[in-house]
This record gives sequence, structure tokens and C-alpha cells, in this order.
Amino acid sequence: MVHGPQLIAHVAPGNLPAPIFQSIAFGLLLRSAQFVKCASGKSLLPRLFGHSLHYVEPGLASSLEIAEWDGGNETLEGELFREADCIVATGSDETVGAVRNRLPLGKRFVGYGHRVSLGYVEQLANEVMGTQTIISRAADDVVAWNQHGCLSPHVIYVEEFGNLKPERFAEMLSEELAARSETLPRGELSTKEAGAIANMRRFYKIRSANNVGAILWESEDTTEWTVVQEDEKQFQNSPLNRFIFVKPTEHLDELMHILEPYRENISTVGIAASEAKLREFALKLGTWGVPRVCPLGKMQRPPLAWRHDGRPPLADFIRWTDLETI
Repeated sequence: MVHGPQLIAHVAPGNLPAPIFQSIAFGLLLRSAQFVKCASGKSLLPRLFGHSLHYVEPGLASSLEIAEWDGGNETLEGELFREADCIVATGSDETVGAVRNRLPLGKRFVGYGHRVSLGYVEQLANEVMGTQTIISRAADDVVAWNQHGCLSPHVIYVEEFGNLKPERFAEMLSEELAARSETLPRGELSTKEAGAIANMRRFYKIRSANNVGAILWESEDTTEWTVVQEDEKQFQNSPLNRFIFVKPTEHLDELMHILEPYRENISTVGIAASEAKLREFALKLGTWGVPRVCPLGKMQRPPLAWRHDGRPPLADFIRWTDLETI
């Protein structure tokens, strides 16, 4: 027999609403009561989800409660964690670790910490898919949620011996991001976020001016979007908010060597290639340790039942009872 938790406590991430929707959906499938703790000022979309559920199925919605407060409230969270049969925490490694450390050993815990993702363009991809299609799909992944999520690319690697060179790819991507900013503007940033982009831009402007293996394209008079093409192949974290690095690589084996320090932290690799190459690359990357490989352009659109961080969607939530009659 399989049993779902009577009460699931969700600690929702503060950057994106999508992960908590998935967690709530799993709780509904398990017929569990659910309490969702949102970060301060981040409960609007989960509440709208709850109201929509109440509109179509009031009885089902009555099992869901949504609240918000600043993290670290020992009184509220301690009581919630004591009563819950299963705690699901999504967010930074620090947040997930802090929640885990406050739970007794026997308490069921599901944690999703920080991960990074990247794109990869195979050297013959433009001949199979068309150059503009690849550029458009890359822009889809950069623009979606403004890179605020573990599935967003920080770097797009382009095989350097194909017809579509990394520099040309970066230039065309900058043009596409400029066009997207007209139809789908990014929105305002905090001072800290804007400052991080400005500082990174200054660094690469100096490198570009001195011809030190880097070229920068940027939105004029704003931080709306930024593309940096750099000869240095090492993976680099983006300051996000439509700031993307484009780097060269010879082949997938070289890339896996480059990414070795990040092996345990990679979430998704979005690939532009033929279907046969996509399968070949997925086999290599999966064996190496990447939990999700998908076509470029779909990095931020996983199916509902995807195995987050390579783990089964529902198995972490449930417990089994074995009946033996003989």
C-alpha cells in the first residue's frame, strides 16, 4: 500500500512561482493537506492559483493554505514543521540547509537547492535547424523569467569549428534580445541587481577595448540585456536579468572537462542539434551526471512530471506498507 503525507509543509522559493505550483500539484495528487509558506511579498501568484482551484473545485481547495512571512521565524516555522509529515524546501543552498538542520532525523524532507544550467550549440545545428531558429530558441531561454531560476542558461557554448561561429552567434543573439525588449521588456531591477550588471559590463568593456579575447553587446542607456562573447572557456555565473555569456568549445568531451568543478550543481543542458545528436549527447551527459537534457528553447518549460534534480516526482513524498501473508 502507498500512503501520502497527511500534511505537507512547503517552503516556497522567493525567485520564481513555477516550482511551488508543481509541488502543490503533487500534493493534490497525493490527497494531502498542504501549507505553503511564501517569502514576504511573494504570495500573490500562489494565492491566485489557490483561488482558481477554489473556483473549479472548492472541496479540493479547502485542503490548501497559503501564508507569507520572513524566513527564520522560529515560532511559526517550528510549529509548522512539528505538525507536518513532510517538508519541501526550495531555494538557496543556505535556505534548504537551514530548514533541514531544524528537523528531527525521522521527519520526511525534500530539498531543492541552487543549480545552474547552460546551452550548447552543435557545429552542424544551423544546417539542420536554421540559424535564425537557433537564435530565437536561445533568446527564449534567456528571456524566460529573466534567468531567475535553476533552469536558466548562464552560458551558451558554441562549437567553434562549425559554420556558425561563436562571435556571429553572439552578435545575432544580441540583435534578437534587442528585438525582444521591444515586445517583452524585462522590467525594473533593484539597485543591487542593476549594479551587478553595470560592474560586469565595465570589466568586459575594458577587455574588449584592449582586444583581450572578449566582445560586448549591450542595450543602450539601460541594463535591459547584455551579451558577452569571450574566448575564455571556463563556465561563469551570469549576473542574470538577460545577461548571457557565449563561449567556444571544440566538442562535448572538452565541455564536460571544463564543467568538472560544477558537475554536482548542473540542472539542465539545452542543446541545439539534430535529434540523433541530441540523443547521443544526452547519453554522454546523463552518464556524466546531468539530470536533464532538452532542446534549446525549452530549458524553462519542463513537463509537469519531470524528474527535478534527477529524482522521481512523487516517490520522495510517499511511504509504502508491505503486506506479507505467507
